[in-house]
Amino acid sequence: MNYIWDYVINAERNGIPQRKLRFLMAQVYSAYMELSPTILNFREIEPEIEINPYYRFYEIFRDFFHPDNQEDVELRKALFNMAIHFLADIDRRLGMTKTEYYLRFILTDIKEGRLGAKMSRAIPQFNLDEQEIIAGNIYRLYRTGAMIDLLKDTIIKIFPRTIIYVNYEVRDEILLFLEYEPNEVNQIKVDAILEVFLPLRFRTEIYWDYHFGIIGNEEAMKVDSIAIY
Repeated sequence: MNYIWDYVINAERNGIPQRKLRFLMAQVYSAYMELSPTILNFREIEPEIEINPYYRFYEIFRDFFHPDNQEDVELRKALFNMAIHFLADIDRRLGMTKTEYYLRFILTDIKEGRLGAKMSRAIPQFNLDEQEIIAGNIYRLYRTGAMIDLLKDTIIKIFPRTIIYVNYEVRDEILLFLEYEPNEVNQIKVDAILEVFLPLRFRTEIYWDYHFGIIGNEEAMKVDSIAIY
């Protein structure tokens, strides 16, 4: 990580929202880096990070921390923090594609309940990567209408240890075997995904603990480990 936008994104992925970050003017810094951490090859994201503002924003901050100026130090620190937050927002927007803007709008719609109350309540349970997967596939759903394919893609990406069966022959149904603990969070996630991507005519069966029996498949035909279909 070298840039403020990079640090902000990684902080969010580690559960620290941008509003909780505090940017400080570095006391000692390299002329070749924007971030000035104590440890150069740092991995842990901390709420406070020192910045070398002269790396890219010399024209803005060249007189901000003149060594001869010892007045209103705390005020200038607060203004510096606010300015870096503003510049980080601009940085992120400059690097965004048109599709990324759409995904932000979709996530806003989800949180405001425009895609249903169930998904609105469930979205905080998904991490940032999972939220991007859901928003991306909703965007593709608007463009392609391929609900079943996008349902399978969403579940597999969020729950990789999943087997999905689609039955068109006898009745329209989807069978899900999820090799995960059937706890409350996982239940909420699966229900929300099905709410958005499952076609109305389809019914579902979800198996958490045991797979249903498949003749000829030894793994699915273990005694005392077969779910009833």
